[in-house]
Amino acid sequence: MIEEDNQKKIINRLRRTEGQLRGVQKMIDDQKECIDIITQLSAVRSSIDRTMGIIVAENLQNCLENPSNNVDEQSKKLQEAIQMIIKK
Repeated sequence: MIEEDNQKKIINRLRRTEGQLRGVQKMIDDQKECIDIITQLSAVRSSIDRTMGIIVAENLQNCLENPSNNVDEQSKKLQEAIQMIIKK
């Protein structure tokens, strides 16, 4: 579960990313240079990666601060958080 403060930050970050994507679409429509489009797409990817990092970090923090009474369940949650980091 994402804290309300972080939820707002994530939503704002995603809205900025959405704006960047619309900008890329416009660049393509306007037939801008390939390198410029790729640069903007790279910025979009970085923004999404940062957003994913925030979400995974909060999930991991939540697992550590609010451990499950079930050791196996806690271990599974931590392993899932680590896998999300590794997949990135």
